[in-house]
Amino acid sequence: MSKRIRIYTASDVAQHDSASSCWVSHRGRVYDVTGFLADHPGGDDLLLKYAGRDVENVMKDPQEHDHSDSAYAMLEEFIIGRVGAGEELVHDDWEPTDDFHPENTDEDRDFERNQFLDLRRPLLEQMWYANFSKAYYLQQVHQPRHLAKSARLFGPDILEVFTRTAWYVVPTIWLPIATYVGLRSLLQFAGFVLPSFTSHPALPLHALSTLPTDAYIKFAVTFLTGNIIWTILEYTLHRFLFHVDEYLPDRPAFLTLHFLLHGVHHYLPMDALRLVMPPAMFTALSFPFTRLAHALFPASVANGLISGAFAFYVVYDCMHYAMHHTKLPTYMREMKKYHLAHHYKNFELGFGVTSKIWDIVFNTLIPM
Repeated sequence: MSKRIRIYTASDVAQHDSASSCWVSHRGRVYDVTGFLADHPGGDDLLLKYAGRDVENVMKDPQEHDHSDSAYAMLEEFIIGRVGAGEELVHDDWEPTDDFHPENTDEDRDFERNQFLDLRRPLLEQMWYANFSKAYYLQQVHQPRHLAKSARLFGPDILEVFTRTAWYVVPTIWLPIATYVGLRSLLQFAGFVLPSFTSHPALPLHALSTLPTDAYIKFAVTFLTGNIIWTILEYTLHRFLFHVDEYLPDRPAFLTLHFLLHGVHHYLPMDALRLVMPPAMFTALSFPFTRLAHALFPASVANGLISGAFAFYVVYDCMHYAMHHTKLPTYMREMKKYHLAHHYKNFELGFGVTSKIWDIVFNTLIPM
């Protein structure tokens, strides 16, 4: 099937129901008959009556208008795509269990059945040259697949290595950074004027034992506030950036970016090497927020907030990894069921990972 022949959903077809854009479907194929309206022997009113709908039955109905073989042949001149018949793997009645272990996807059958992405080949190139609509992409990317090993995003190994992150990389990198920034905040609350990190990164750690109590209290307050701020960011980024589905332009570049940011996680939710953010991605996402903190607050406060947010980010990402793979204590088992429901029950609800609190506040709680 050529790149011109796209895969659409029935909802795509239904949107084209006017004289300015008139589509119909027939036996799973999609036709743009806008240019044929004036030439239709039965008049344009009859075509517009069924615009955006399937016309297989009406074309066979002698009481409406029985069509000849030449009419069917003429219809083929207007083909623009087909209606995707992808499988629906996510259901509202899905119930999570403590021993949830999905079966691996049959890669050959999956591609033959859905004509979406071929799990046997690098995925990003396929996304870039995709021949499916945004609606079909969103329908399929939220139907989870499962592989015994990580699927490839890139062909070259030198690029592929940057897309896979083991869970322990997150605390290894970000806990020392959170600790260092926290120490800067503590010293600054005590009145120390510290040079910039780039000019002189070393800190007067020998002075920690002599700091006044109020410096520790101020730091603790900003650190805990940073924890809370992270939970808000966790919710808002997940809901309004990673799930910006409604406003996503129907262009390969935007669909590819969506897939790279979060779509791949919904497509392959049990991929152990794509459950935490790669360091480069978190650096890019956190940069504007750290700059904002320093623009709004004194350095001592800003660093305390950043330290608390970074520390809780580590909790978030490690917890997210554990929810997809690990046996957990009671609270985390409940949150695991809740988060898996976001993947397997309703991806338009349940954006909290470490807590349900903001889902409750903003009415996006998943009924369990």
